[in-house]
Amino acid sequence: MAGNLIERARAGDSDAFRVLTEPHRRELEVHCYRMLGSLQDAEDMVQNTLLAAWRALDGFEERASVRTWLYRIATNQCLSALRSGKRREAAEVGITGTELPEPTHYGEIMWLEPIPDHLLESVDTSALGPEAAYEQQEAISLAFVTALQLLPARQRAVLILRDVLGYRAGEVAEILGATAASVNSALKRARQAVGGRSRDSEPPEPNSSSEQALIADFVRAYQAGDVEALVDLLTMDVRVSMPPIPLEYHGLDAVAGFYTNVFSTRRYLLVPTRANGQPAFGLYLRTGVDAVRHAAGLLVLDLAGQRICGLTRFDNDVMPRFGLPRTLSD
Repeated sequence: MAGNLIERARAGDSDAFRVLTEPHRRELEVHCYRMLGSLQDAEDMVQNTLLAAWRALDGFEERASVRTWLYRIATNQCLSALRSGKRREAAEVGITGTELPEPTHYGEIMWLEPIPDHLLESVDTSALGPEAAYEQQEAISLAFVTALQLLPARQRAVLILRDVLGYRAGEVAEILGATAASVNSALKRARQAVGGRSRDSEPPEPNSSSEQALIADFVRAYQAGDVEALVDLLTMDVRVSMPPIPLEYHGLDAVAGFYTNVFSTRRYLLVPTRANGQPAFGLYLRTGVDAVRHAAGLLVLDLAGQRICGLTRFDNDVMPRFGLPRTLSD
């Protein structure tokens, strides 16, 4: 069947090419998202990948599957984009209405976006190789994607291809045009770097009763502006970050000070959604005397055991991807 589609596509049949490649589009998008940390950039990269595949179809020798061939093109497209430095620059974003306390750290990752869970639900994981080491929930978590962005580009590609997708060292070497020895060396360094950032406790299962109970407590505390109740839900090493704003607050005391400042002038309404396999909320704020609440960003929670170890706030421009409106009326 695939052979017939390939021959028809080589003859210029765009419908055959679409049938051949469409089953892999979503997983390629998630792969490019892991590589680039941006859903918009990932979508552009998939378009580039399919265009490159269409042009290179005559050279496809069918020694590997169509899926592996597409991953090879997509990975190298991402590596080229990372080398060229032509990715979109982070926008200048300001915080108005409050003076924030002095941050404890400045973020290393200036460009990062969340990915809606509904885009992950249609990804077929049945083709994952036998060496895939990461559970798929962990492999798309915001913490893992952030850690990937701190790796050199080639180490990033090797770790994803080997430990997330399960390709063997020889297959990865062929995809990257490298040797198996260099792949193994890069994988060792990447595992050491990412492993050093892992959390101590596993999060609850998504949508489980334990997760729902924690989230209900969080929503009550956050909407009431109750800093004491919020702090009771956090780990000692909790982190607050706000990409592309570089300010970060690490540790219980710093985060308590941050929210004491924020809640002194603001009361938020939270609308639930999910991002990166994690609980997330659209934040809404009343800015005038009318009944309209305006979007104030997307907040994604990172859980460890029965506590929250990270809160990452993204700007309003990501909210339409989650079906969240710009305004709400009471």
